[in-house]
Parts: sequence; structure tokens; C-alpha cells
Amino acid sequence: MAPPRHLAVESIPPHALTRLAREWLAEDAPNFDPAGVCVGSHEVEARLLCKTPCSVLAGSPFFTAVFTEVGCTVEWRYREGAELGPNPVTLTAVVRGPARRLLLGERPALNCLARASGIATRCSELQRMATAAGWHGEVAGTRKTTPGFRLVEKYAMLVGGVSMHRQDLSGMVMLKDNHVWASGSITQAVKAARSVCGFSSKIEVECSFTEEGVEAARAGADIVMLDNLRPQELHVAAGILKAEFPTLLIEASGGVTPENLPKYFSPYVDIISLGCITQGCPIVDFSLKVQRAVPHSRFQE
Repeated sequence: MAPPRHLAVESIPPHALTRLAREWLAEDAPNFDPAGVCVGSHEVEARLLCKTPCSVLAGSPFFTAVFTEVGCTVEWRYREGAELGPNPVTLTAVVRGPARRLLLGERPALNCLARASGIATRCSELQRMATAAGWHGEVAGTRKTTPGFRLVEKYAMLVGGVSMHRQDLSGMVMLKDNHVWASGSITQAVKAARSVCGFSSKIEVECSFTEEGVEAARAGADIVMLDNLRPQELHVAAGILKAEFPTLLIEASGGVTPENLPKYFSPYVDIISLGCITQGCPIVDFSLKVQRAVPHSRFQE
């Protein structure tokens, strides 16, 4: 019986999985695969091993999509989002198919799984810290993702239990310092953005001072990002803004790390975003080992 599916799996369109799998395979084998001659097309079985204890499994839909494209099957031993370990090595899945095809999909599939699981593991650790502190808000990622790999990395955030934040420029309007400087003022920037996005999109404004946050809120911003404020400065500024604008969402960002995250927890802060969720995040070590055929012996007859 297959493990139950994680809810986040249902958010990925099937055609997106197929498209990405084909792109990764084409990148790794755009023409010939000379090593395929060595192994042929006889059926083999390979074991997926996790060698990073206490990791969160993420990326199985992408892993499976790669092997589906090359005519192999994957049997998972753990559900998406499960914690692997605590043993040094955990049998996570079994892949079966023609030898050369299985080896063709090996590296693209492992790359995806290692990266996604690393992000999900870090997200799970951050969310655990927030829950333990009794903080009411949301830990979130950013748009600082690997080019061409955003869907995987944003998905991994969901599996790890944190917010994806906006997925792209059309997901929400975020007016950063360059937008404000280019348009002339926060008020003008918010007014221009609202004329385009209408009621269906929120507007967030990056602010470095309390006064900028007040201007943004009065101009009609839905969210104020207090950027690069020290924790104590953040708590004061967020408290002032919440007192005047109770429905305003406050996001803290800039300089937040897994080590100092608890210092940013506040009853006045609704979101804390961290670029380190994707930038510099350790991977989870997976390997795929083809099982050796047992040599035939007359003594086994």
C-alpha cells in the first residue's frame, strides 16, 4: 500500500511536472548517452537511500516525474513530508526499470530531491521554533530562488510548513526602495500600482523607518515590510503602526537567520521572511544504488 499523499502534492499541475522533467533530462542528455551502451536495457532495481538523518522528504512528485519520463517506476516507502531517520541510512524508495533508462534519470531526479528536501528540512526547523515560542504569525520564504527551479523550491516551502510568500511579480505588488525612488514617493507609487492591480491584489511597501510605514498605510498599502531593522527597533515600529492601523499586516525582513529568528517574534509582527530558506540552504544527501545481480552457481541448483 502506497503512503498517503501530502496535500501540497495536489497543488502541482501535472503538465508542470512533465515539462520540468523533460527540461532536466534534455539538459543532462541533449544528444548521446555513451555510458548507456555499457549497461543495456535489462530490468534492474535501485534503492534510494537517505544519508542525512532527521531530514524532511520533499520533491517526490518531481523525482517520480523524471523516472516516469524514462519508463521507470518508483515505489515510495515514506510519504511526502515525512521525517527520515534517525538511522544513518534510510531506505526511502525503490526504482525499477531498464538499466540505461534508470541511470539516465538518476542525476536529475536526485538533484531535485536533495534540494527540495534540504529546503523543507530548514523550513520545518524554522516553523518548529515559531510554534515553540507561541508566535501567531507566518514564517515565509522570498523570491530569492534558483532560476528555473522556483516551482520546486516554493513547493518545498509548503512541504516544510512555511508560507511561500508571492510566487512571482504578478502574485502581489511589492514596492521596494527602487520603485519608490523611481516614482517619486511612496504615496505616488502605491497610487500608480493600485490603478493597475485593482481590488484583487494586495500591495506591500518596503519601509526602513516608521514614518515611511505610516505613509504607506495612509496611501492604502495592505502590508508594510519593515526591512533591515534591528529587533528592538522592529518591535517599536511595528507597535506604533499596529496602534494606528490595526488591520495592517506587518512583515519583518532583512538580516533574519535561523540563529536570530526568535528575536524577531512579536505580537505586532505578522510575517517574518528569510532569504536563507533558499539561499545557502544545505541539501539532503541521497544516493541511488542499483542492486547487483546474484551470480548463478551450480551449487545453488
